[in-house]
Amino acid sequence: MANIEQDKDWSRRQFLIRTGTVAAAGAASPLLKLADASPWKGVSKSPNDKLVIGLVGCGGMGAANMRNLMEFPDVEVAALCDVDDNRVPKDFADVEKKYGRKPDVYKDYRHILERKDIDAIIVGTPDHWHALVLIHACEAGKDAYCEKPISHNIVEAVSMAEAVKQHKRVVQCGTWQRSTKEFTDAIDYIRSGKLGKITLCRAWINDSFRAGRQKPTTPPKGLDYDMWVGPAAFLPYQSNRCHWNWRWFMNFGGGLSTDWGVHMMDIALLGMSKDQDLVMPTSVSAFGGQRAILDDDRTAPDVMDAIYDFKDQNFSMHWSIGQDHPGKETHGTEFVSADGRTLRVWRGGWKILDPSGKELPKEEAAAPPNHWRDFVDCVKTRSKPRADLGSVAQTTIVCHLSNVALESGEMVKWDAKKHDLVGKAGKNTLSYRRPYRKGYRLPEYRPSA
Repeated sequence: MANIEQDKDWSRRQFLIRTGTVAAAGAASPLLKLADASPWKGVSKSPNDKLVIGLVGCGGMGAANMRNLMEFPDVEVAALCDVDDNRVPKDFADVEKKYGRKPDVYKDYRHILERKDIDAIIVGTPDHWHALVLIHACEAGKDAYCEKPISHNIVEAVSMAEAVKQHKRVVQCGTWQRSTKEFTDAIDYIRSGKLGKITLCRAWINDSFRAGRQKPTTPPKGLDYDMWVGPAAFLPYQSNRCHWNWRWFMNFGGGLSTDWGVHMMDIALLGMSKDQDLVMPTSVSAFGGQRAILDDDRTAPDVMDAIYDFKDQNFSMHWSIGQDHPGKETHGTEFVSADGRTLRVWRGGWKILDPSGKELPKEEAAAPPNHWRDFVDCVKTRSKPRADLGSVAQTTIVCHLSNVALESGEMVKWDAKKHDLVGKAGKNTLSYRRPYRKGYRLPEYRPSA
C-alpha cells in the first residue's frame, strides 16, 4: 500500500514524528502494515451486530458525529485519535461514561487502522488531512463517516472517490442536508417536474468572519503542530489559523466555497439530477477576492461570484459569497423556472414563489431517515448511503472549481468523463492540486478508462 513516505535524509526521530510510529505512550512500533481486516467486507450482518468505530479528529464536527452515532445501541466507540492532547479529554470522558470503559487514545490515526476490532472510522480532521486518512482507511478495509468537504483539492477528491470504489468501502459524508426534510422535499419537488424547466440555480452564503491579525508564536503544550500541518505547506503556528479557523486559510481549507458550498450547491446539483450521480458543469468563471475584510490574516475570498454552465440540461448555476443577501436567509439554494417561478430552500424551511414574489402552495413528502443511522445500516447491508462519497466527491469538485477559476483568473472547463480539467487552465492552482510537504505522499487513484 501507499504509506506516508520516509525521506532518505531524515533522522530517525524526524521519521518517527512525521510518520507517527511513536505510539501515544511514547513507545515505538513498527510501520503499520495495513490489510483488509474488516469483518464487514462484502458481507451483510445481523442488525444486532455492533459496529465498532474509532474517531480521528476530536472536537468540532468529528466529536459531534461521534455523539450522534453513540445514540445507537449497535454502535460502540473503541478509540480516539487527535494530534492535540487538549482536545481529547471531553470526548474521552463521554465515551467512558457511555460504555463504562476507557477508550484507547492515539496521536497517529494509523494505530486505529491497524486494529482488527475496529470496523469503521470517523474522519473529523481539518480538510487538508481528509484524503490521506480516508484513503488509508479504505486500504485498511475500514468503512468511514467522512466530514465535508471531503478534500482540500480536486485531485484529492478524484483519488478518494476511486479508492472507495476500488476497495468496496461504505463511506457516508457529512452533507447531512441530504437527510433533512426541507431539502429532500425541495429536491423531490424539482425532480417531479412540477416547477417546470429550470433555467437557473442559485446558491449563496454570507461571510463576515474575521481572523484578526496575529504574529507567529509557540504552539501550545500538547499540540503536535508539525503533524497537525501534515501534508500542507508548513506555516508557523498562529492560533487564528489553527482549530476551526483553518477553513478560512487556503493552505488548509477552501474558504466558504467548499465549507458551505458543499451544502448549498449540493442541493442544486441533486435537484437537477435523477439520483446521486450528479450533473457536472462544462465551464466555470469566478470573480472576487478579499474585498470587504482587509485588515485580516484570512486568505480565503470574502466576496465571490461564480457562474457555472451546464450543457446537458442547458441551465446555469450562480454561487455567491458576500456579506449580505437582502430578503433572504444567510444561506440557501434557489431553482428558477422558465416561467419565473422560484423554489427557495434553506435550513429551516422552503417555499415556492410566483414571479411577483407571492408564495404558492407546496407539497411535502415523508421524512428521510436519520443521516447517521443510514450510515450504520448501510455498513451492515453494504448499501450506498444517502451521501455516498462518490456522489459528494462530484459536489466537492464543483465547489473547488469556483476556487480554481478565481485563483487562476481563467474560465476553466471540466471533462466529466475524464474526471479532469480540460487543457492547462487552472492546473497550476492550489485548489486543483497541492504539492505535498516533504515526507508525505498522496496515494493517487485514477478512474479506469
